[in-house]
Amino acid sequence: MYAIVRSGGRQHKVAIGDIVEVDRIVGKPGAPVDFKALLVVDGDQVTSDPWVLEGVKISGEIVAEVKAAKIDILKYKNKTGYRVRQGHRQKYTQVKVTSIETGKK
Repeated sequence: MYAIVRSGGRQHKVAIGDIVEVDRIVGKPGAPVDFKALLVVDGDQVTSDPWVLEGVKISGEIVAEVKAAKIDILKYKNKTGYRVRQGHRQKYTQVKVTSIETGKK
């Protein structure tokens, strides 16, 4: 069983026990996190109906906060002496998916 969830404007494929990196979520390690399901696949059965997905609960817990590799941004204009160097490191939160509850037995 796996699900497609939305987090931070992106979609992630998750299954129970997976550790996914999502955009930064405020919280300490061990704090619970809930996701909104967009699609649930259970064997041959695919669920994408919004009315049914309202009852689906995908839970996880925060594992750690990490940073991505540094990106260097260089701006340069010829013959004017204009040079700007800037760097950026995106912050991510690692979340471990603990359960996918579909509401049916």
